[in-house]
Amino acid sequence: MALKLWHCTGARSVRPLWTMEEMGLDYQLEVMQFPPRFMHSGYTEINPIGTVPFFTDEQVAMTESAGISQYLVDRYGPTELALTVDEPDYGLYLNWLHRSDATLTFPQTLVLRYSQLEPEERRLPQVVEDYSKWFFSRLRSLEIALDERQYLCADRFTIADVSVGYALYLAESLGLRDGFKAQTNAYYERIKARPAFVKATSL
Repeated sequence: MALKLWHCTGARSVRPLWTMEEMGLDYQLEVMQFPPRFMHSGYTEINPIGTVPFFTDEQVAMTESAGISQYLVDRYGPTELALTVDEPDYGLYLNWLHRSDATLTFPQTLVLRYSQLEPEERRLPQVVEDYSKWFFSRLRSLEIALDERQYLCADRFTIADVSVGYALYLAESLGLRDGFKAQTNAYYERIKARPAFVKATSL
C-alpha cells in the first residue's frame, strides 16, 4: 500500500484525508497552498486539471473527493464506514455520498469564488446571495433526513457522513452556518467532535 494525497487545508481533499484517518490507514500527505495549479510548482504535470484533491495508490490516480473515499473503504475494508450492496440503506448511502458534492458543495464553490477568490473588482455579491440561497434550499433535505436519525444511513457513521460533513464544514468557513436548522446543527456538532475530523481539518 502506497497511498498519497495532495491536499490543501480546507479543500475537498479533507474528505479522503478524513476517511483515511477514520480507517487508521498509513498515507503520505503533500500539503500545498491554494490554488495549487499556481502555487505548487509542477502540480499540473501530475494532475493536468490542477484541482484538489489528487490521490494515488500505486497505478491508481483519482481526483474526485467522494470517489476517493469510496475507493478507500471498498479497497481497504471491510469497515463500518461503508455499506454493502445487501444492506437496506445501500441506495441511500450512495445517494448521500454523491449528493454531497453534486448538490451541496457545488453552489458553495460559486459563493467561495465570488466572495473570496476573485479580485475585489470581479466579486459578484448577487451571485454570492443567489447561490447561498441555492445551497440552503438543497440543505433542507438534510434537515428532514436527520429528523429521526443520528447519522445518514444504517444507524452508524459512514463516508456518507464524511462527504456531507465536509459540505457543512465548508459552509461554516464561508459564514453560512447561521442558516443551519436545528437537526443539521446538532449533526454537525456530533461529527465535528470526531478525532479524525479534528485532525483532517487541522492539516
